[in-house]
Amino acid sequence: MDVLISAVTAADVDAVVALARRSWQQTYSGIISQEQIDFMLEQRYHPQRLLEELTMPQIWWDQASFDGRLAGFSSCLITPTGNMKLDKLYVDPERQRMGIGAQLLDRVVGHALAAACETLILAVNKRNDRAIAAYRKHGFAVRESVCVAIGDGFVMDDFIMARSLAAHAARRHTR
Repeated sequence: MDVLISAVTAADVDAVVALARRSWQQTYSGIISQEQIDFMLEQRYHPQRLLEELTMPQIWWDQASFDGRLAGFSSCLITPTGNMKLDKLYVDPERQRMGIGAQLLDRVVGHALAAACETLILAVNKRNDRAIAAYRKHGFAVRESVCVAIGDGFVMDDFIMARSLAAHAARRHTR
């Protein structure tokens, strides 16, 4: 399977927004309300916001293409504490369980190592069992439980998961 991982460009923003909408409907229906899904999509995937983030040097947006079509995307950023945060990782519901998410995660790890980050963190909804299982499979462990107000009366009820990158960094230095 030939999956191409590349940086998201301004020309890709509309396709990323459309895939986010499809993925969120599949992932979060039954976990959070439709009102919260709509609120969070508008908040996090407004095209202008993505275009702005593409210009920020501490934020990376990547996409996975399969058969010439967008199959997934990820976004990561360096936190004020020097960790790399996997902020977004979504794979087209029709392309899940094909290793595309793992390839996007590997790209994020590469960004983290290049930025000398020792830990990769993420937030995942406590009721998103499939994602939690996938992240555990890739070496993440729950570090804490949080409930964060995000506006309009909505909250994110998440686990913060973390994965040490020390072993990767050590292997990279011995090559």
